[in-house]
Amino acid sequence: MDVTVSELLELFLQSPLVTWVKTFGALGSGDGDNLGIYMDLVDGVVLNNIMLQIDPRPTNQCVNKHVNNDTYLRVQNLTILVRNIKTYYQVEYNFLTENFRVHWSLG
Repeated sequence: MDVTVSELLELFLQSPLVTWVKTFGALGSGDGDNLGIYMDLVDGVVLNNIMLQIDPRPTNQCVNKHVNNDTYLRVQNLTILVRNIKTYYQVEYNFLTENFRVHWSLG
């Protein structure tokens, strides 16, 4: 059974996590464009905005709002997101996160 990229994208966008993210506001251009929604997620801007709603403490790190398919900016945004999530758990729940390691590898 061959699965196309558009079918995989559709399955991903119907996942529970993406459904939860959509409750925070519109993704993409608002016209249901799957690629636009996906790009909003992988650029890290929307996810960082959600994290700021969860933990509004100010940070010294600025998220790049205009990624424009720049892999470096995308990785930088996602690194900021992971760092903020780790800090949130360390501060709010006093979790030991020494073994919490996230490896982002972009092909």
